[in-house]
Amino acid sequence: MLLKKLKIKNIRSHKETEVVFPEGSTLLMGDIGSGKTSILLAVEFALFGLQPGQKGNSLMRSNETESQVILEFEVDENRVIIERSLKKSGKSMAQADICISVNNERFEGSVTEIKNKILEILSYPPEFAKKTNDLYRFTVYTPQEEMKQIIQESNDVRLNTLRHVFGIDKYKRIEENTNVLTSRMRQEIRVKEAEMGNVEAKNHQINEKKVLLDSQKNLIVGVEKEILDIQKIKTEKQTEIEELTKKMNEKNRLENEKDKSELTLNNKKDSLATYDREIKLLQQQIKGTENLSFSEKDIELTKNRIKTQEQMLKEFNERYIKAITILQSNELKMKDLKTLSEKISAIDKCTTCLQVVNDEHKHNIVLKATQELRSIEAETMIIKKEKQEIDEKLEATKKLIDSLRQSLSQLEILKIKLESINEKQLRIETMEKQKLTLFADIDMIKKHIEGIEDLLEEFASYDILYEKKSRELKEIISKENSFMIKRAEINAEIQFLNKQIKTLEEEIEKIKELAKKLNYMKELEFWLNNKFLQFVLFTEKNVMLKLREDFSTLFSNWFSILVSDSITVRLDESFSPIIQQLDYEVEYDNLSGGERTAVALAYRLALNQTINSLLSKIKTRDLVILDEPTDGFSDSQLDKMRDVLNQLNVRQLILVSHEQKIEGFVNNIIKFKKIEGVTGIEK
Repeated sequence: MLLKKLKIKNIRSHKETEVVFPEGSTLLMGDIGSGKTSILLAVEFALFGLQPGQKGNSLMRSNETESQVILEFEVDENRVIIERSLKKSGKSMAQADICISVNNERFEGSVTEIKNKILEILSYPPEFAKKTNDLYRFTVYTPQEEMKQIIQESNDVRLNTLRHVFGIDKYKRIEENTNVLTSRMRQEIRVKEAEMGNVEAKNHQINEKKVLLDSQKNLIVGVEKEILDIQKIKTEKQTEIEELTKKMNEKNRLENEKDKSELTLNNKKDSLATYDREIKLLQQQIKGTENLSFSEKDIELTKNRIKTQEQMLKEFNERYIKAITILQSNELKMKDLKTLSEKISAIDKCTTCLQVVNDEHKHNIVLKATQELRSIEAETMIIKKEKQEIDEKLEATKKLIDSLRQSLSQLEILKIKLESINEKQLRIETMEKQKLTLFADIDMIKKHIEGIEDLLEEFASYDILYEKKSRELKEIISKENSFMIKRAEINAEIQFLNKQIKTLEEEIEKIKELAKKLNYMKELEFWLNNKFLQFVLFTEKNVMLKLREDFSTLFSNWFSILVSDSITVRLDESFSPIIQQLDYEVEYDNLSGGERTAVALAYRLALNQTINSLLSKIKTRDLVILDEPTDGFSDSQLDKMRDVLNQLNVRQLILVSHEQKIEGFVNNIIKFKKIEGVTGIEK
């Protein structure tokens, strides 16, 4: 990875600054507080965003609401550009507008997605996706105030930090997870052992259930015998009742036959009484009609006279209608003539030709109309007289027709009466014959009923016997039902006991299976706790030992370049620096400021080389950033920095320092200057 260009807007003291990073060593120079470190923080923010505990206010320029960082760098000849911005809304501040471009292929996503993309580009291990960017801070850039922090931490914190940075904290996680797993396994083993303690109790329960089951089986044998004996008796009783039932059915049949015969007898008697009443009524109706007679010719003669009179009535009606029509026509003519006379008398000029009409002409017209009017009036008088005569004839004819029709009706009624009398006489004769038949039927039915009564006397004793046998059968069936219920209860108890025994046996089988699993779990727990965990700890110890040896050698070498031979350094098992001077151990806090900085710088450079060696595939191995690495150095120590920088052997080295002497140790210099609170680059 090589940095190419950085554009920042409203980052700390920078309003708008663009920095181009050349390959080789570059010194960022300027007075204290001129904004040099802000460049390094902007690079880190572009790569990884805000870190846990870091506030956006620490980056954004005061009194601004938006800031932006655009970083361009090169990885394996791929051009990568990252854009990040911060936006303030009220009292809150958040990252926004995050995107990354690789060879002009743009990718936008969430903070996590962008971080994963960058880790992939830099070939950082995937487990660092959920961690802080310690790998970057210990291999590329450590902020000035954190240079000495790892040395001054407690042993446990330092070891955990280094495990995290080296990527071997997995051994610690394996140890912790194994302890959690074995603890849970031991707890489950105790639970399963408690469950297995019930085996004897369950066997005892099975034996008790089997004894009870045998007793129930013996009991049901006796019940089955009782049921068979009862069913045998019940069959005998049912056979007896069947025989009695046949007798009773025969008795019932005879009783039904007697009832039917008595009903038939009563019906015959009722029919006989009905015939007597009808004959008497018919005789009364015939009485007094012996002298009645009529002639069929009288009916025909009357009908012919009615037809003749009806024809005459029709003719009179036609003449009457004709007279009325003539009278109505004459009335209209008379009215028209009177109107004409009045109009002619009153007219002076002809309405058609408009000539004057003289009195003589008008007189002639009126005279002619008057003559015609008188002629019509004379005819009308004659017609009215004729109409009156026709009207009188019509009335007389209608009365005659009504009289003839009444006579015809009386003749037809008389005819019907005479015909009815003949029918009644025949009906009387028929009913007298039917009465004789009824008398014979009644005698026969009475004899049949007497025969049935004689037979019924023989079946009288079967009623009491049938009731007795039915009562005995009912008692036997009730007793049978009681034993059937008892048998069902015993069978249910047997089924329940069998089910309980089966359940207990299944539980015992499960316990046996559980015992196998328990033994396996014990063996597994023993192996995890005494074999696997020891192997993990042994592996971790050897890895840490190898790392410590390499780390300690590099640490000692870097320190020897910076400090005189009178002081030596090495690392103990907790990776804590052991400082010796003339065979005496010296506390870190008792060193001079320059010596403490030398220890921190040597530790930092050794850690960088160790990590790059361990994680050889990471893409940041060609870049090292040092922020004020010579704080407190003497002139002689500053001179030795030339050797340090030459031995770093990286493609891109960026230093932040206000020491002018360092200018001669680097290839490129970028100077920053702050004017009225705004940082800029000196041209």
